Amino acid sequence: MVASLLVAASLYACAAPRITLFPDTSAPLQEFTLEGSGRDKVLLLPVSGVISDEPDKQGMRYRPSMVQEVVAHLQRAQKDPNIKAMVLKVNSPGGSTTASDILYHEILTYKERNGIKLVAAMMNIAASGGYYISLPADVITAHPTTITGSVGVVFLRMKIYGLMDKIGVTAAVNTSGENKDMMSPFRASTEKEDRLIQELTDNLAKRFFQLVAKHRKLDDGALADVRTARVYLAEDARKIGLIDRIGYLSDAVKEAKQIAGLAEDARVVVYRRSEFNDDNLYNTATSDTGQIEKPVVDLNLMPALDPGFYFMWAPVIGMQ
Repeated sequence: MVASLLVAASLYACAAPRITLFPDTSAPLQEFTLEGSGRDKVLLLPVSGVISDEPDKQGMRYRPSMVQEVVAHLQRAQKDPNIKAMVLKVNSPGGSTTASDILYHEILTYKERNGIKLVAAMMNIAASGGYYISLPADVITAHPTTITGSVGVVFLRMKIYGLMDKIGVTAAVNTSGENKDMMSPFRASTEKEDRLIQELTDNLAKRFFQLVAKHRKLDDGALADVRTARVYLAEDARKIGLIDRIGYLSDAVKEAKQIAGLAEDARVVVYRRSEFNDDNLYNTATSDTGQIEKPVVDLNLMPALDPGFYFMWAPVIGMQ
């Protein structure tokens, strides 16, 4: 009798569906076709939100960082020789300097290694780091209401020594060198420290400007205006040379097919971890968990940012 019950329980366990109380992004990426039926493919890769290489942990849920997720998409695409073009759908105010530079490098490397054509399609915001990662594109398009630009660097750090004075709290610090605690939140910066911080900021911005000059071939007047780190609406960005076309996402897909020499029926594909009913170009989620899902790659547009250097549109920093 006991043996029969054990056998029955074992069979039930094998047949019973697996229940996941806390779905995550551990499932492998799968390809889904949004439109078209041809053999050649255009990969749509959404990049939305703050650019970061830090994973997102919410309670018992874990999501990979934007850098990890984008690289996973590129590695998946690397295995498919039928991908002839890619549309990078960007909706980002930027993020950390290093994470932005990593994505720029990975996207450019994938493009050059595989000889594909790349179109960047800017959505609501593609500013600072969001523009930085778009630079490898053969053609940059923007939605008619896109905000872009903000080419530059912002250094973010908290200063709490004023509050500490009010509540009678002090911080004792021993250092091995005069600059070891530079940028400390517990005291005011010296003039020398401010000069050093500005030098670091300017040098990081210099790399950004050099890449813009390399990829966009702006004249001296346009580059001088861009150096002010201002933002532009799509039409002004087109006039100054930061973007090439103004249109909608479907126009960006058509552009990708045209510059890659693909037929109109070329397939537009995405990588997801779940299948979605009525899927289309504007879906940015990879997993259908039955809950409100973050977009494809870590995407809190209003994060609490750690101290550091950012290719980021400054107004977003205060939205916490």
